[in-house]
Amino acid sequence: MRILIAAAGSYGDIAPYTGLAARLRAAGHVVALAADPSYDSLLRSADLCPIPLPADPRSAGGAAVGRASAGGSAAGRGGGDVSGSGNRALVRAAAGFVRTLGTSLARAVAEADPEMLLLSTTTAPLGRQLSEALGIPALGVALQPAHPTGDFPPPVSGARSLGRRGNRLAGRAAQRVVDRLYADAVRALRTELGLSHASATAIRRARAATVMPVLHGFSTALVPCPADWPAELKVVGNWWPFVPSGARLPDRLADFLASGPPPVLIGFGSMGAGHGERLGRTAVRALRRAGVRGVLQAGWAGLSADDEPPGDDMLTIGNVPHALLLPHLAAVVHHAGAGTTAAALRAGLPSVPVPVPADQPFWAARLVAAGAGTAPLSFAALAADRAGERLAAAVGRAVRDASLRARAEAAARHMETEDGAGAVLAAVEETPLVGGV
Repeated sequence: MRILIAAAGSYGDIAPYTGLAARLRAAGHVVALAADPSYDSLLRSADLCPIPLPADPRSAGGAAVGRASAGGSAAGRGGGDVSGSGNRALVRAAAGFVRTLGTSLARAVAEADPEMLLLSTTTAPLGRQLSEALGIPALGVALQPAHPTGDFPPPVSGARSLGRRGNRLAGRAAQRVVDRLYADAVRALRTELGLSHASATAIRRARAATVMPVLHGFSTALVPCPADWPAELKVVGNWWPFVPSGARLPDRLADFLASGPPPVLIGFGSMGAGHGERLGRTAVRALRRAGVRGVLQAGWAGLSADDEPPGDDMLTIGNVPHALLLPHLAAVVHHAGAGTTAAALRAGLPSVPVPVPADQPFWAARLVAAGAGTAPLSFAALAADRAGERLAAAVGRAVRDASLRARAEAAARHMETEDGAGAVLAAVEETPLVGGV
């Protein structure tokens, strides 16, 4: 079967789909992955032929759509109205991003000529229209729990529960925000595809009447499947970024890891751009204050230990697969993105979450609830007085609190029982190759 996976967002929104593609390909399917061209090298390293889906994740519109698609507003946290005067420029940027995404997705589908679509949270509202027009079945493959539930509020609205009724209302409001952001692009795409006009209300009603099956690629160790979700929505476990067989750590990193006690990794992924120098200073001073060795992962921030006095206790690295690196560590300080949160748990490591925007406070709270993370530190707190002292205290607890390690290891054992990619494979092979959604 020819399968097209379509995803848009930052590195953590793309990389897991390389592992899912590899699993489907190993079962005999022909798989293409459509993503922004900035990820071409990532896709090629997984032996995938990239399909261009221009959607710059660093643009203001891309960031806003990412927040909204994860269950909040384009302007920030919460599910409020996106039409306020203070937010209009951001909303315009988000709408422009979505229109580009819609056009690009139609071209990607035409190039790949798939028999089935696998759609991320960000591409699903547009992919549904292509599924309908072309008679191609589609499955959702989501990395965040965006559907309303009484169990928790929309991930981007924060970690505090609003009560079961309040959580559901907030989830529905968040869906309306997404509908408004995608409305113009959906109308334009439907016109291009020769489909009848449909208002945002009509599309929402059609979605409620026919729920597209969505498999969620995170662990029930963090988010059990809500009992009030429709049967078509399932939590199946993570699909992990592809790592080539025979891949190994860079020699310099392997030598550093072997030269002393397990270090602590500090990395903020796609967060903190432009703050690398300040964050690097704070990180190195905190690690040394805590009495541990450290590895700083540069990420988009350009995090580096080079601005502090040199020593053999710190190392700066670039992009290294978590599956290879994390088993050698003592703990991880990270931005609480969904992928890094899961990778830390998979390695049985305690976390110090430092969430920034979008769904990160949600995942940080889930780590704390699982007993595998310290109390979250706000990203802003790393710029405040005594930032190094606070971070050092959190690192010291993560490294030395045996209960955190025990709970993280218990979560890792639970995750070993899940086969997220296998669940997607089963769903793909059970889906009839007829009709839309």
